[in-house]
Amino acid sequence: MENYRVNTNYAKSLFLLANDTNKLDTVFEDMKLVHKTCTENHILTVIFANPTIKESKKIGIATELFTNKVDKLTLTFINFVIRKRRAINLKGIATSYMNIYRKAKNIVLSELRTAIDVDEETKILISRIIGEYTNQTVELNAITDNRMLGGFCMSFDNNLYDARLRRKLAKLRNEFSKNIYEKGI
Repeated sequence: MENYRVNTNYAKSLFLLANDTNKLDTVFEDMKLVHKTCTENHILTVIFANPTIKESKKIGIATELFTNKVDKLTLTFINFVIRKRRAINLKGIATSYMNIYRKAKNIVLSELRTAIDVDEETKILISRIIGEYTNQTVELNAITDNRMLGGFCMSFDNNLYDARLRRKLAKLRNEFSKNIYEKGI
C-alpha cells in the first residue's frame, strides 16, 4: 500500500544523496523514467505489489528494466527500496523526488490542455507568461484532448484557468435560465 510519508522520506533521502554526489539532474531524469515505467506498465505494478513474489525476483526485474538506462546511484537506490519491501512505493517515491527537485530548482509544473496541437511558438509564449507571473522557471506539459470542443485549460501552481468552450456554453446556459427580464405577470 502506498504511503505519502514513506514516499516523501525516501525521496528526501535520495535527493540528499544525489545532491552530495552532484547528480541531482541525472537522478531527476531517472525518476521521470521510473515514474513513466511504473505508470505505463500495469503488470510491473502488480508484481511490485505482490507480497508472495520474493524481493530477489523483483530486484532482478528492476535491474533488467533499468540497467544502462539509469545512473548507478539510481539503480542502487531502486534495489535498496525493493529490499526494504517498498517496491510498491517506487512510483510515489519518483513523484515525490520530482516535486522536491522542482521546488529546490524553483520550477513550476504547468499543464496546457487543448483540443488541437499547439505549436512551439505558442508553448514558449505561454511558458514566458507563466514564468513572469510566478517568477519561476516553467516546465510546460502540453496535452491534446480530442474530447474538448475547443478552447484550452491551463493549470499551474494550484491555479486553474478554464477557457474551454464547454464551460463557456454551460455558463451561458446558466445565464439564460435566470430569466431576469421577465417581471411577474
